[in-house]
Amino acid sequence: MDATSPTARPCWIAGRAEQGAGTLTVRHPFDGSEVATVSVPSAEQVERAVAAAWDVARSFRTSPAHLRAAALDHVSQSLAARAEEVAEQITAENGKPLKWATAEVRRAVSTFRFAAEEARRFSGFVQRLDTDPAAEGRLAVVRRVPRGPVLGISPFNFPLNLVAHKVAPAIAVGAPIVVKPAPRTPLSALLLGELIAGTDLPSGAFSVLPVGNEETQALVRDPRLPVVSFTGSGPVGWSIADAAPRKQVVLELGGNAAAVVCADWPDLDFAASRIAAFGNYQAGQSCIAVQRVLVERAVADSFLPLLLSAVSALRTGDPHDPAVDVGPMVDEPAAARVEEWITEALDRGARLLTGGKRDGTTVEPTVLTDVPPDTRVWAEEVFGPVLAVSIVDSVDEALAAVNDSQYGLQAGIFTRDVHTAFRARVELDVGGLIIGDVPSYRADQMPYGGTKASGTGREGLLSAMTDLTEERVMVLTGVSL
Repeated sequence: MDATSPTARPCWIAGRAEQGAGTLTVRHPFDGSEVATVSVPSAEQVERAVAAAWDVARSFRTSPAHLRAAALDHVSQSLAARAEEVAEQITAENGKPLKWATAEVRRAVSTFRFAAEEARRFSGFVQRLDTDPAAEGRLAVVRRVPRGPVLGISPFNFPLNLVAHKVAPAIAVGAPIVVKPAPRTPLSALLLGELIAGTDLPSGAFSVLPVGNEETQALVRDPRLPVVSFTGSGPVGWSIADAAPRKQVVLELGGNAAAVVCADWPDLDFAASRIAAFGNYQAGQSCIAVQRVLVERAVADSFLPLLLSAVSALRTGDPHDPAVDVGPMVDEPAAARVEEWITEALDRGARLLTGGKRDGTTVEPTVLTDVPPDTRVWAEEVFGPVLAVSIVDSVDEALAAVNDSQYGLQAGIFTRDVHTAFRARVELDVGGLIIGDVPSYRADQMPYGGTKASGTGREGLLSAMTDLTEERVMVLTGVSL
């Protein structure tokens, strides 16, 4: 961390822009060029942010819905108005191709809009209690209220929309939020701080603290932040849960998503193009990027050439080029790790069908087959542009292979057989099942999260609002029903 700079982008402390005690340099993953300098808050500034969130929590949770909804609408509309600028910033700090950065901005616009809509109708319910003779004349009013201030810890791979999925539901329910963005990609979170500062929300309702990961544990343990919402790697996520056993901890962790191509699927070209695109979008740095591909033997000879053609057609290079499909990974150590995992699989007998080379932070889109199931590119989350293909003899074998994983985030099945679809819904241990498409599909308003090592709790606006709140009951006595 360098000394503070008057030109550094400010952090946001209890709704106010402030210069920090030091700075962090954000570099472009593609060429290492300097993108921006960011203020890193001091311990005193972090303390003020947390104290302000705690102090405002009671009044913010009783604030009128129109205030919170209007703030969320403002952020949504502001992002839409500045979409081109914001997309360029995402590409600069994250390295994802501009086409995917543009899609991320569109999603964030919708995320805040959905949150505004949910804020207006988050009303609770009434329950008559006179279904039992002893409770005649009694009526229960059930409302959900915030558990308290939220610590939102976001990853680098979606630096805008995954911050939005922390901030938007917290504002919608009236919970103050302290955001700790990924150190590699703090710019989008700081931009959201700027937009929220232009609303009428109380000053303590939000802070954005681009501190290092080593400072995070103190925030996780702080009793004034009773809710922790984390998106990122499994080891870090579970260590957070272990460090805060009495807190409400929401974890959206990793996966090694499988796509199943069934023999009844009529459009193999569509399946191949979707799997190629969504195994490599974001350079594979998505927890629901396609990683494992299970193809029924009856269509394998037809499907594999189509998949290889689609993958080979993907263009790598400077992510600011609109024609580029696959940009760099977030840094060179991440790219070197993926290269190492590919080499390990090849050394163990896997066959390379295309790709496999690395140039700095860029890894070629890669397709492997005959991959031993205990190699890391099959059993772990590769988080890179690698597809591992396995040919199976039946749907039974395919479903068993999908479940043979420590992860359970999402899966995709290309089938037109409604019986296969409903059977998979029952049998697969995943949080989300996509029929007729890749597992990478996500609508921002739907419940999103996983089972097993893929985490606990759910994102998606209403689902996240539920996780951030708890039920409170008021019973009215002696009323006519």
